[in-house]
Amino acid sequence: MPRSLPLRCPACRREHLYAAQSYPCACGAPVAPALDPGAHAVAVPHRIWEEEWLTLCCAACGRRSQWPRPELGCPCGTVLRVPVAEEDPARPPAAAPARAARPAFQPVTIRTARDAVTAAALYLRWLGYRGIRRADQRPPSGIGLAARGLVAQVDPTVRPACPRDVECLWLTAMTESAGCAYFSLAGYDPEARTRADALGVPLFVLDLTGTPQPVNDHADALAHRGR
Repeated sequence: MPRSLPLRCPACRREHLYAAQSYPCACGAPVAPALDPGAHAVAVPHRIWEEEWLTLCCAACGRRSQWPRPELGCPCGTVLRVPVAEEDPARPPAAAPARAARPAFQPVTIRTARDAVTAAALYLRWLGYRGIRRADQRPPSGIGLAARGLVAQVDPTVRPACPRDVECLWLTAMTESAGCAYFSLAGYDPEARTRADALGVPLFVLDLTGTPQPVNDHADALAHRGR
């Protein structure tokens, strides 16, 4: 598929050349949508959240993440939706390079909020993330952690996480061009889990032994492959 595509504005008939923008996967490899030379650009009359995002597969690690659907602004004021070749969800992702077996995770018993943060940080390190620190941007609830290529939120409260918590973490990760993960002591309400599944956010529950337990497919995949 081409990395650049000639486009014609349907409103003013002006010609444009669009070059596909790449995004950094959490593994560090660039990910870019495949442009569809057989389709035409269409005007965006109004915004619909579900139509704003594409699920793209990283060819290096096989990670599937959501990224903004490409658009182009014409000088006439029309916003053009760039045609892309949709991925086949049945197509298996590229095989990731072989990794050495990880040792078993060594948890810490959770008695305090600080213990919950420590458990999440240790787990991220076990997954292969480095440079773990307190995040510069404080989340609306809980405590933020950051590592190379990832932002995480640790919620040690007794309130299950809500959809807004998940969306705020995801938006922070998008701003930083990073992956993300959510760790909660009290779990997640059903709408939060649904939103996380749609946005590709891994959700973990911290049990009192200090071992994060995956609660959705994205978390299962992260726990299995690591960074």
